[in-house]
Amino acid sequence: MSTLSRSIEQPRGVGLTIAAVAGFALALAAASQVAIPLPFTPVPITLQPMIVVLAGLMLGPVAGVASMVLYLAAGAAGLPVFAPMGAPGIARFFGPTGGYLIAYPAAAFVAGALGRRAPTLLGRWLAATAGSAVILLGGVAELTIINGSLTRAVAIGLTPFALLDVVKAFIAAVIAGRGVSISNRRSRD
Repeated sequence: MSTLSRSIEQPRGVGLTIAAVAGFALALAAASQVAIPLPFTPVPITLQPMIVVLAGLMLGPVAGVASMVLYLAAGAAGLPVFAPMGAPGIARFFGPTGGYLIAYPAAAFVAGALGRRAPTLLGRWLAATAGSAVILLGGVAELTIINGSLTRAVAIGLTPFALLDVVKAFIAAVIAGRGVSISNRRSRD
């Protein structure tokens, strides 16, 4: 039985996990509000990828996915959790940033699953970088559909963000190493 399963089965573990899932959804909503537009792409620079992979690293793959699904559901319902530029509500999923958003649960899962297997700083960094790559892949996929060109999608949806996302992944790996991981927490009943 996994550590996450053990902690969820305990009453305190369930409450802690629910609070952490909601907390990361709120943290992602807050990080979304700091968006730096770039003149050559419809995709802004945000702290969102760092929070997504941090959720996976600290909550584990299952609770990390739950946190991202909660965030996306709140945004789809029209709550102002997405970056301030772009279409509101569910329409955001069909715009230039929709592919990134839709990839958040998969990215949190990848970061959480890989981070659990390699708990060193390097392992967490590689896990977070893999999660960030999932986000970028989702973004490029949707931008390819919108623009009809993979080359253009890479130019406006990957190239400007890849190096910065590797740095954000490193910061997430450091923070996860210093924080209390919900997925590895044992109940003290």
